[in-house]
Amino acid sequence: MSQVAERLGVVRSTALRLLAMRVYRDFAVHGGNCVYRAGPVLELAAHSQSLVSRLRATALPYLHRVVSLLDEATNLIVRTGDTARFIANVECRQAYRVGSREGMVFPAHRTTAGLLTLADLADEVYAPERYRDRPSERPDPARLRTGLKRLRRNGFAVNKERSERGLIAVGVPVRDRDGTVLAGLSVSMPGVRYDPKRLQSLVATLEAAAHAIDEDLDDQL
Repeated sequence: MSQVAERLGVVRSTALRLLAMRVYRDFAVHGGNCVYRAGPVLELAAHSQSLVSRLRATALPYLHRVVSLLDEATNLIVRTGDTARFIANVECRQAYRVGSREGMVFPAHRTTAGLLTLADLADEVYAPERYRDRPSERPDPARLRTGLKRLRRNGFAVNKERSERGLIAVGVPVRDRDGTVLAGLSVSMPGVRYDPKRLQSLVATLEAAAHAIDEDLDDQL
């Protein structure tokens, strides 16, 4: 932090605020003791053949396919720590639709993909100290554990206005050859257009696309 302050010609408090915003946007990662390193966004730019880059390139054709079948916005989302980032989005053709979320970051427990990746992790991922500066974003641990158990049993996630009011999303995991969840594939729509009777067909369409992405990634690796 002191090096940033000196390089920019600002006081340490200003350097701290600037770095905090870069951490929030995934441009930097706080390593403790006032030490920072490049975050996922910069790492992705520096390593264009990274797994996230390959994942996005592989998934995009299938996102377009899902949109052609369901005519609803489709997303690919990865988790970084306690946040979830939209790395790909394809909008639908309907006039009343969910706009692009590509590049946006949300608390992981408020997105379908975030929940899908958290389902494979231990409960300490959401330890209280992670939300020291963001108490309003801290989830209820008991409620989260219950939801993750249900998600593991069902194999898919339904987000009813967790991230945004009036928005419903359904998601399934994208796994690697070892079964580890790499990302979440989701379809999102205005709540007024969501029909619970369509849930089974939505999940089936997403699972077919996720399986195809898995196979393509395996062939590349």
